[in-house]
Amino acid sequence: MAIKYVWRGDLDNTSLNALHADGFGHPVARTDWRARLERHSLGWVCAWEDGSLIGFVNVAWDGGAHAFILDTVVAQHRRAKGIGAGLVAIAADEARAAKCAWLHVDFEDHLRPFYFDACGFKATTAGLIAL
Repeated sequence: MAIKYVWRGDLDNTSLNALHADGFGHPVARTDWRARLERHSLGWVCAWEDGSLIGFVNVAWDGGAHAFILDTVVAQHRRAKGIGAGLVAIAADEARAAKCAWLHVDFEDHLRPFYFDACGFKATTAGLIAL
């Protein structure tokens, strides 16, 4: 089964809410992803397999040099097959094509091997204020 990656792919809120719940282990929400993506994102990448959304990453940005990876998620039954790294690679290519100079990501410590080894991010000093 071939996986199809689509930049700024058409998706519906129901499919993305279901994938997000599966991937992050929470109840299915009713988030209006389409409105959120159109308002705040440079773009997003969808991974499709046999008509099902199995992966997603959002690329938010500041309208200039900085893009930010958010909500990287792969369906639990399709993990550890390179799909997440494929999503991030396309996100990086598209951010570069949009003339962004930096692609940022923050993540929980257990995801270090994914972002540093599989995706090629480098460690940097950053700060955070919990709001």
